[in-house]
Amino acid sequence: MSTSNRILSPGARPGLERFKLEAAADLGMKPEELKTGDPTSIKNCFVGGQMVKRMIEAYEKTLEKQ
Repeated sequence: MSTSNRILSPGARPGLERFKLEAAADLGMKPEELKTGDPTSIKNCFVGGQMVKRMIEAYEKTLEKQ
């Protein structure tokens, strides 16, 4: 099975980049850790997990309003 991390809407790239940096900051990471060099897979997983957590929380809030 092949996976792809391509962005389906190119206009979303700046927002996703900001979101990634915010999630990394929540974990105590500096932006330089993600922008320079190749971040470790562990750091990428932590940031990705934080992003998913925040997306789920945001979606749950929309459900509560309904």
